[in-house]
Amino acid sequence: MGQGELPCRPRGCWVQYPLKHDQGLWRIHCPPLALARSCPTLLRVCKVVTHRGGTIILPCRYHYDVSAHDPAEIRLKWTKVTEPMAFVDVFVALGKARRAFGSYRGRTALQEDGFGDASLIIRNVTLQDYGHYECEVTNELEDDTGMVKLDLEGVIFPYHPRLGRYTLNFHEAQQACLEQDGILASHDQLHQAWLEGMDWCNAGWLEDGSVQYPISRPREECGRKDTPVGVRNYGYRHKESEHYDAFCFTSNLNGKVYFLKTYRKLSYAEAVQACKNNGAAVAKVGQLYAAWKIQLLDRCEAGWLEDGSIRYPIVNPRARCGGREPGVRNLGFPDKKYKLFGVYCFKKAAYCMC
Repeated sequence: MGQGELPCRPRGCWVQYPLKHDQGLWRIHCPPLALARSCPTLLRVCKVVTHRGGTIILPCRYHYDVSAHDPAEIRLKWTKVTEPMAFVDVFVALGKARRAFGSYRGRTALQEDGFGDASLIIRNVTLQDYGHYECEVTNELEDDTGMVKLDLEGVIFPYHPRLGRYTLNFHEAQQACLEQDGILASHDQLHQAWLEGMDWCNAGWLEDGSVQYPISRPREECGRKDTPVGVRNYGYRHKESEHYDAFCFTSNLNGKVYFLKTYRKLSYAEAVQACKNNGAAVAKVGQLYAAWKIQLLDRCEAGWLEDGSIRYPIVNPRARCGGREPGVRNLGFPDKKYKLFGVYCFKKAAYCMC
């Protein structure tokens, strides 16, 4: 092996991710390609970015000696990495046979843009699609793999229920996020939120079972004033017996959140009926955060949300609107009988199938 060459194994096929994609669906982030001169094997991780409801291509290309192998013998397999050593089947192709699995049925297909293209198209991307995917190319004797990370544009939101702070075990935190139109956030998502200025003094569950919280302004009541900024990490906690808040993640909305104009303030039951009469439903916490972050909803009026909390979104901070920083203001969980607030509704988008 000459100077500057990469170590290799003698294999007959290799997996390569393209530096760019010409269909222009979404961004593909890949470092410059470094090819090995003395072997055909190359492994590296590529990152693609989309949002909920979008269409994305997970790039994967392979090449091998056509004279040595029958193309019909090549099996292409996509799996999702759910834990360090756990995988879920997504899509398999062998010759002309194709099969998708689970929630990927009806949403996935091979791109097949010329020979050697094993790239996978995923349509109507969901929050649960976020994560790492493995592309595996095999024939009768050899195999090779590559990894793609599917990232989502969206927003992190801290959450605790009416019962109060630190009342959720891991499984309850998962369910709480789902009920508020989200999923438990990953460490990468929380770290990105911290880089963007997120500061939260209550620890919450993440999707890997760890408990963390982001601090941008150190202070005595948040782990001492003399500690550095960053994402504080309690490590992996007992999923059944320990209780914390949750850090949830949500993405693009298939609809619109709006403050419903009414002639008087509403109780919770009246708020539910008012949204229903308007062809909508009371907005969930995740939907309000997505509307604030992505649709730039800015409203200095407190309103009921689906979980019984009172909140309002501020993009442009101003006097008498709850502080100097943008964000979703939270006034807690009042008695549902109180007629002191308006309501935020969510109406799904309507599509013409013409």
